[in-house]
Amino acid sequence: MAHHKISKDNLFYAMSKENEAKLTVKLGDTVDIETHDCFTGQITSEEGSFGGLDWERINPATGPVYVDGVKSGDVLKVTINSIDISDTGVMVTGPGMGVMGDALKETLVRIYDVDTENNTADFNGLPLPVNKMIGVIGVAPPDEAVNNGTPDTHGGNMDCLKIAEGITLYLPVYHDGALFGLGDVHAAMADGEVSVSGLEVSANVNVTFEKAENLPTEHPVIINDEGIYLNVSDESLDTAVDTSVHKMAELLQPKTDLNMEEFTMLMSLAGHAQINQVVDPKKTARYFMPQYILDHYGIEFN
Repeated sequence: MAHHKISKDNLFYAMSKENEAKLTVKLGDTVDIETHDCFTGQITSEEGSFGGLDWERINPATGPVYVDGVKSGDVLKVTINSIDISDTGVMVTGPGMGVMGDALKETLVRIYDVDTENNTADFNGLPLPVNKMIGVIGVAPPDEAVNNGTPDTHGGNMDCLKIAEGITLYLPVYHDGALFGLGDVHAAMADGEVSVSGLEVSANVNVTFEKAENLPTEHPVIINDEGIYLNVSDESLDTAVDTSVHKMAELLQPKTDLNMEEFTMLMSLAGHAQINQVVDPKKTARYFMPQYILDHYGIEFN
């Protein structure tokens, strides 16, 4: 299996079947993917004019990577082996941004130090724990191009804090080679991303590509040591939550000896409806079932 590298100079701002692949890899190959921060490095000072940002250069993803061996209708399996981040991060908020935008009067830009050895970020003297995660990750969508700020079934800007080191992400493939990309890495972010930004950093992400053999899905799925998460994006958060519950039931119930009524009871007792983000053009929810449930029913995915 080969090891590749792709620099952040290979970037795009919309996921599309029309994007030209910048790197071709085979199943089993590992890639170091270098990324810009979500502002493509435009913010270098807290004193600069935020209004001068080029909003066409937001949420760059590095790629696309063509994965030889996956075809339309397959599911791409992506293991996040490591995430190495920069030692400073940028945050912004202001009027009209995020959930609190209607209560804010001024635009605020802050640059915070990140201690990558002790895994803390200095928030005005308060050491916050670092939770490295990937905001934008996905494949070419089925039809029209989708800007990297918008999540959907192909992935995109899901802003899911569970997309971290050691997880495996499963993505439905709509075009041969998948045309994979990622970016918008955060040193820290909480569920909701209510200010419209996490602690935005540049990064190097090491991933391995495989083809899933027994996890059919129409939506992005994450598996980690805690269990399994199914992610759904929709303009309505209610619809995203409801769909994530239904799709998880459809995925897991047939692999148990429970009827759907019993499995629904189990979901109500042991599963969790959770929120990724509520600030993008489509909001994203995830439904979680813990690993001990999978273990009890002998459910394994590869």
